[in-house]
Amino acid sequence: MGLFDFLKKGEQKPVEQPKTGAAKDSTGGFFNQGQAAGQPAAATGMDTYTVKSGDSLSKIAKNFYGDAMQWKKIHEANKDQISNPDLIQPGWVLKIPKQ
Repeated sequence: MGLFDFLKKGEQKPVEQPKTGAAKDSTGGFFNQGQAAGQPAAATGMDTYTVKSGDSLSKIAKNFYGDAMQWKKIHEANKDQISNPDLIQPGWVLKIPKQ
């Protein structure tokens, strides 16, 4: 059976969801709610977000908080990783404090 044979027969093949617990946000980046460095959500009070190309702290803040000016919260929570808030790298996993 070929890759597209099921389309010819009119069958619908279910799409498997990722089993990582990660979800895509509206900007296409990935975030894991309540998981930071292996800690349970109640212990950290943080979400995590994986930076994608074109992201900035203000864009991430706008996505999570609805206010781009809240980027400082994210910067404070990630001082160990972010030395210059204007230069974040795709692939970084940032801690996002809950409101």
